[in-house]
Amino acid sequence: MNRTKLIATAASALAVTAVLTGCSSSPAPAPAAEAKPVPSSVPVTKPFKGLRPTSVSIPKIGAQSSLVSVAVNLEGKISVPSVKTPMQAAWYRLSPVPGEVGPAIVLGHVDGDKKPGIFYKLKDLAPGDEVDIDRSDGKKLKFTVDHLTQVPKDQFPQDAVYGNSTKPELRLITCGGVFDHAEHSYEDNIVVYANLAS
Repeated sequence: MNRTKLIATAASALAVTAVLTGCSSSPAPAPAAEAKPVPSSVPVTKPFKGLRPTSVSIPKIGAQSSLVSVAVNLEGKISVPSVKTPMQAAWYRLSPVPGEVGPAIVLGHVDGDKKPGIFYKLKDLAPGDEVDIDRSDGKKLKFTVDHLTQVPKDQFPQDAVYGNSTKPELRLITCGGVFDHAEHSYEDNIVVYANLAS
């Protein structure tokens, strides 16, 4: 099994207990009975010295951000940038590097600190829209949106989002739907699925 497939497999396994924890602390989907939180000491802004994506740009919605690398926290959820910096996007470093085979995961807040977040307008994307990713090796990649889904967080489609694929793909994830004031969290996730164009 090559390195890319190993990374994708690891991402899929961790996804059983990992989900976006931003957007005012989104709850994780119900884990499998045997799943346990995956300990990690990787802070949200820890530099990543290997090949990585460095920025994301989505022209249609005017979204542009550098990318910090994130992993899984002690609660078994994907770490995200602070809601006090809602315009900062992140790459889940246990998923493939964008442009490599498999689903690369990029996360962003819909809002935070009483301001719109980097993915505030993510729900407005449609098939054919462009998502640009720059990498640390100088490559500039263009992905095109295939489709978008909005799903309740307790029905998060882990296999579809994190499962292995045979080609380079991209997933953009944020929160959406109704805001639950009691839980201080949105009830849904918005997931954009995109394929490598160039």
